[in-house]
Amino acid sequence: MMPVGRTGNLQRTWELAGIAVIFLVGSLFHFIFELSGGWRPVALIGAVNESVWEHLKIAFMPAFLYTLIEYPFIGKRVNNFWLAKSLGLLAIPLTIVVLFYGYTAVLGHHYLPVDIFIFLAAIVAGQLLSWRVFSVPDEGLYGRIFGAILLAAMVAAFSLLTYYPPHIFLFRNPLTNGYGIPYNFP
Repeated sequence: MMPVGRTGNLQRTWELAGIAVIFLVGSLFHFIFELSGGWRPVALIGAVNESVWEHLKIAFMPAFLYTLIEYPFIGKRVNNFWLAKSLGLLAIPLTIVVLFYGYTAVLGHHYLPVDIFIFLAAIVAGQLLSWRVFSVPDEGLYGRIFGAILLAAMVAAFSLLTYYPPHIFLFRNPLTNGYGIPYNFP
């Protein structure tokens, strides 16, 4: 099922629209936990502190939710939907980690405008990778199984590690040196 003609345009439209939607929703998810008064279920999708992990989550979760919304509209019209989306969703946090730690290693600290640009660039990279994988020959059952396992593993990691963060640099809140949900929330 190769993407051509109107189907290819539909895919492109969904993936490009996804960039704006994911960026805007991710920006909201940066503040949603605090706005909720620290309601613990919101920690599944919203940043609970300023750690890099929480910033990865606020890019990943809107992209994952967008994938679920997107599926009924183009999922059966394209090759490799679950494989494409899982690879695109993996590309987002990997891009953020590489660019963020790369530039801060060189400059010695971070700059908010650069961080925001990296957030957007990672979303663009993930959406474009998904779009590209739609156009490769169908990987069949193995591609679907691999995509589903990868997606499930990422959702599980982003869901659980906010509540049970390992005490390593990726999860450390640079403002408090704490990990996970701050104690001042119920």
